[in-house]
Amino acid sequence: MMRALRAYVRTQQFDPGIVGLLVNPFYHARRGLYCAIRKAGLRMKGSLLDVGCGRKPYQALFQADEYIGLEIDTPENRLQKNADYYYDGESFPFSPGRFDGVICNQVLEHVFAPDRFLAEIRRVLCPGGQLLLTVPFVWDEHEQPWDYARYSTFGLKSLLERNGFEIIEQCKINADVRTIFQLINAYLYKILWTRGPVLNLLICVLFMAPANILGALLHRLLPENPDLYLDQLVLARKAGE
Repeated sequence: MMRALRAYVRTQQFDPGIVGLLVNPFYHARRGLYCAIRKAGLRMKGSLLDVGCGRKPYQALFQADEYIGLEIDTPENRLQKNADYYYDGESFPFSPGRFDGVICNQVLEHVFAPDRFLAEIRRVLCPGGQLLLTVPFVWDEHEQPWDYARYSTFGLKSLLERNGFEIIEQCKINADVRTIFQLINAYLYKILWTRGPVLNLLICVLFMAPANILGALLHRLLPENPDLYLDQLVLARKAGE
């Protein structure tokens, strides 16, 4: 019974539905990312590379002929991540033009040398290949000490263009009052979360679910704020070939 409950709660972490309002501290961020990636992912076909794939939570959103996950080679990643290949943090273990598309979800902020990183992505893309990239904007420091940057829409566009990419689409995610309630829950998570899954579920239901629900209701009533948002998504094309 307890194992089944834990498995169900895990399914609500990256694709949260109504139940996710009660059990996911990051409901608004994860729901926004899922919907944005699902929409943009319809434009990506063929052979895809997921850089920083983690457990591949969004693989089912892509109609790919081939879906390959890549992670930095560390003992922790080999135990905890669902990657097909590992690399040294600098050079991807693939030949030039190997992939039709690259997915990079919430990774770029952890890259200390973004120009070199994007050069590797561009190298393994075929001519005209596409990059689907998401990054946080308003968010607390996380995965310390490997949290290096936040990108505005202008900064990210400039970074991509100077590294040989042409922007196809760029959108802000949760550019409304949901950002405020998600930050409240991020704060509560940092001060209340424990090592006990049952206790954490109770904490989420009692303290974080009200913020999730209130944010979901108020964003339908209050105007958007295009200058304050949680994340952004960019769909770009390898240019110049």
